[in-house]
Amino acid sequence: MKHEVEKVRAPNIRDVAALAGVSYQTVSRVLNDSPSIRPATRQRVLDVIDQIGYRPNQAARALSTSRSKAIGVLTLQNVHFGPQTMVNAIEVEARAAGYRLSIASTSRADDDVRASVDLLSNQAVEAIIVIAPQRKFFAVLDELELRVPIVALDSSPRTNAHSLAVDQHAGARLATRHLIDLGHKHIVHVAGPQDWIEADERMQGFLYEMAEADLSVEPPILGDLTADFGYLAGRELLRRRDFTAVFSANDLMAVGLLHAFREAGVDVPREVSVVGFDDSPTAPHLWPPLTTVRQDFALIGRRAVELVVAELDGKPVEGRTLIAPELVVRGSTDRPWFL
Repeated sequence: MKHEVEKVRAPNIRDVAALAGVSYQTVSRVLNDSPSIRPATRQRVLDVIDQIGYRPNQAARALSTSRSKAIGVLTLQNVHFGPQTMVNAIEVEARAAGYRLSIASTSRADDDVRASVDLLSNQAVEAIIVIAPQRKFFAVLDELELRVPIVALDSSPRTNAHSLAVDQHAGARLATRHLIDLGHKHIVHVAGPQDWIEADERMQGFLYEMAEADLSVEPPILGDLTADFGYLAGRELLRRRDFTAVFSANDLMAVGLLHAFREAGVDVPREVSVVGFDDSPTAPHLWPPLTTVRQDFALIGRRAVELVVAELDGKPVEGRTLIAPELVVRGSTDRPWFL
């Protein structure tokens, strides 16, 4: 029976040491990247580790080195492709940098945010990346007075965290200016929830560009960033027909708008132009293909890890980094039919 247990147990550091012909202290030094180990010895230990599939115990390493080599990610539950793309890129980049990832997804409730942060803290994460662009999340984080670096993947300047994001205000200006340059004067904005930092900045960018062009503005329609809401907003807008273009705060609501317009027999873009925001994977495959503002979510994820690692290594980092957005013009926008 004892032999069977030995056969199925996970390999440990002493197994590595025995097979490599070194002490377990030497194996530990290799794992901690000590410069005192000879290259030949290091390679022999690494070869054995790879051969038997040894995985270091992270908790034990944290105790021995005072470094957990763990980065926490706090994200909302039921996220769409943008945040998920960022998480995937963060995981790949963190692994390449020698860090592991601890992910906690949370609802919008304050108690749930605190519980998620406690979960990450109990795993001794050395920094936290926040992908939850709502003001309330940062109010809760301020209350908790965390002692690890925080990187917020939103575009707001912060005193207690680094911020990194695509410039949402600039992206909305690009979208709105595109419609104005095509000759549209009556443009509607279907906005996102105003407690979302990014949605508010997109709305502010729209309003700024409309004011710059001296165009009158109807109050933006406040939505929830879903295709269902976009569809309902489109049906309601068709009762008015006092507009020639719509700037949607995200691609999902733009999908709903296109559905409503197509169902009513409205020609896009001849009668109504539509612009989205995000450049989701489905955007080029809609009919017509959607003009939108591209955010490089994978780049944001990679840059977030670079920022965390630089700070943990004691290097100077920028407090706020904004990445330029890109307007992608496709078939859903054109000059108004009467021009």
